[in-house]
Amino acid sequence: MRYSIIIPVYNRPDEVDELLQSLTQQQFKDFEVIVVEDGSTIDCKSVVAKYKDNLDIKYFQKANSGPGQTRNYGALQSQGEYLIILDSDCILPQGYLQSIEDELLLNESNAFGGPDRAHHSFTDMQKAINYSMTSFFTTGGIRGGKKKMDKFYPRSFNMGVERKVYQDLGGFSDMRFGEDIDFSIRIFQGGFSCRLFPDAWVFHKRRTDLKKFFKQVYNSGIARIDLYKKYPSSLKIVHLLPAVFTLGVLILLIGSFFCLYSLLPILLFALLILIDATIRNHSFLIGIYAVAASFIQLIGYGSGFWIAWWQRCVLKKEKYEAFRKSFYK
Repeated sequence: MRYSIIIPVYNRPDEVDELLQSLTQQQFKDFEVIVVEDGSTIDCKSVVAKYKDNLDIKYFQKANSGPGQTRNYGALQSQGEYLIILDSDCILPQGYLQSIEDELLLNESNAFGGPDRAHHSFTDMQKAINYSMTSFFTTGGIRGGKKKMDKFYPRSFNMGVERKVYQDLGGFSDMRFGEDIDFSIRIFQGGFSCRLFPDAWVFHKRRTDLKKFFKQVYNSGIARIDLYKKYPSSLKIVHLLPAVFTLGVLILLIGSFFCLYSLLPILLFALLILIDATIRNHSFLIGIYAVAASFIQLIGYGSGFWIAWWQRCVLKKEKYEAFRKSFYK
């Protein structure tokens, strides 16, 4: 077996259906699918059953333990040379697996990852959120695309790793968030190769509304400090930019009580996002939504970063004590 595709699931049967449907259309066929239900109250067992005749697929249910441990459980049930980790809210283009195979045949790699795009069926808000997570102007294009300031660190929505490497590293840690970056860091620390496969992209739905999106990026900011405490050298300048942006916006808003011109940089940034997102998505409405999503992405991440910095670095609290209620549930 060449590839084992591991999909952790939590209460997302409709999205799993879309992902499995896209897997039936893959040009490259030498793969199995492992679906692991992570303590869902709305399971996808009946959805998986629909694809028994079209896919080499296995379905498992377990108590909730978070995404990392659920992927580890799936890895134990798999047989492939390479493990491909996907989020359940992804849809694959037909050439996804073939592009991975082509890259590996051209130049072998112990681990890899690919970018994401917005599908035409996504809502306008999902497209706006996708813009904010992939745009250069919100640091997404720097952190996760072709233009990077350091090594490429695959994210768990679209990540591949050689089985023996996965086993050598002991799989994912017990972190509830940031566990994919933790795993990527350990790939490099172990001396293994890891590359971006630019043609192995997926359609990634991400969050469906701004409230859920804020929670996601807020937790990402917290996770970045947790990763810094674990791996001090992992903190780069690009990771500081949302925190600097958040502090800058706060200072400018306070300054506006004394001089309205203080709002000018904020308005210019909003206009830049509006124009760029409108052009890229051919929609003025998505452009408007993208302004809101971009501010939430930067300020959500930045505020999580600052709060975690205060709790972990200044007050010297341990991670579970600092964020037991909001983060590790």
